[in-house]
Amino acid sequence: MDKDAAVREWFCREVLPLEPSLLRFIRRNWPVADDATDLMHDVYELAITGARSAIPHHTPGYLFTVARNHLINRAKRARIVSFDLVADLETMVADVDMFEAERQLHARDALRRVQAGLERLSPRVREIVLLRKLEGLDVAETSARLGIGKDAVNHQLAMGMKALADYMLGGTGKIVRRRYSAGGRKGAKRD
Repeated sequence: MDKDAAVREWFCREVLPLEPSLLRFIRRNWPVADDATDLMHDVYELAITGARSAIPHHTPGYLFTVARNHLINRAKRARIVSFDLVADLETMVADVDMFEAERQLHARDALRRVQAGLERLSPRVREIVLLRKLEGLDVAETSARLGIGKDAVNHQLAMGMKALADYMLGGTGKIVRRRYSAGGRKGAKRD
């Protein structure tokens, strides 16, 4: 059997069955999912080229090493900026992002919904949500600033975030507090 036939037979027998795993590996490690199939074929080409000199004994290890190295090389090349490109930046017309205005409108609308949802919260819960999520204070700092316990901060933050999420998703945004009746059964009371 000639060398090309042996490589072809090896590729069909040992490499092609690994295709689903290889594709998952590439999709998991490459930021652009649409490039996965092209990258997989590049890996196949590199694997075949290497196998022409000697067919590997452990195909999965060989194939995934080739894939990893190829992704690393592609990532390095993507970071390299051409001097010609930098020199031509002054002559290039700035690309207009046709969807920028739409994205800004959606972002402003979402911000308005968040502000309206925050206004629906009780003053204490609103203050806790703002301190924890906007100002980035931790539980201990929030607890000290407001003079309440850490458990109260965590509980009220959870209630506030649930109410805010409910409002953002089109609900009423009411805080739901659980209470226990004398019989020990849980009941829900809305504020």
